[in-house]
Amino acid sequence: MNEAARITLVCLDLAGTTVAGDKLVETAFVEALATLGIVPGTTAYERAIADVRQSRGQPKIEIFRNLFPEDEARAQAVNLSFERSYDSLIDRMGLAPVPGAESAIDKLIGAGVRVCLTTGFSRATLGRVLDTLGWWSRVDLALCPADVGRGRPSPDLVLSAALRLRVDDVRHIAVCGDTESDMLCGRRAGASVVAGVLTGAHDKERLLRAGATHVIDSIADLPAIVLGESDREQDVVGAEHR
Repeated sequence: MNEAARITLVCLDLAGTTVAGDKLVETAFVEALATLGIVPGTTAYERAIADVRQSRGQPKIEIFRNLFPEDEARAQAVNLSFERSYDSLIDRMGLAPVPGAESAIDKLIGAGVRVCLTTGFSRATLGRVLDTLGWWSRVDLALCPADVGRGRPSPDLVLSAALRLRVDDVRHIAVCGDTESDMLCGRRAGASVVAGVLTGAHDKERLLRAGATHVIDSIADLPAIVLGESDREQDVVGAEHR
């Protein structure tokens, strides 16, 4: 990577990208919907869970607002149920990093790259995740939609990280996530590297359609790209996908 595009900030998604247990998120959605009587085996459930999967990566409250567009009270109630369920799932099943995530973060920071964690979770859920993993001191910054105004796929999370961490040029930013919304956010923010990982919600084809510059197996492969150490052709998306 040439000096003009040298990466100085990496924005990393949480669930499905740096944090394992992406299924916990979907389970929390399922349990939250069940509090409204929307349960597996019903048409309403199939329709709702399809919308949830389509919208992964976006703020959770916005997902529920899209499901219940004319009922803000219902959206808020089911969002609270989601947060309680996810919190309970952490207690019941635990939480762990994606294999290689911690070493990848440490390698980036050791090379002088700033690291910001971004999420569609609420501030309370973000705090619970960071508390559980002991990650508060591992990264430079952690942001949720409530901190910046709009969540993904809008570029606010990435651009706010750039402002707070004093990045001079958006071309010096890399974004990594597991959803279409992550890719759109990175592209709209002007990041030079927008890397999709295959450890979470969306598959390679969908990540590419959303604008991924790279699709990698996991975050463990990201430092080589960011630090200019990777020449593996399979990591770099061809020009026809750019």
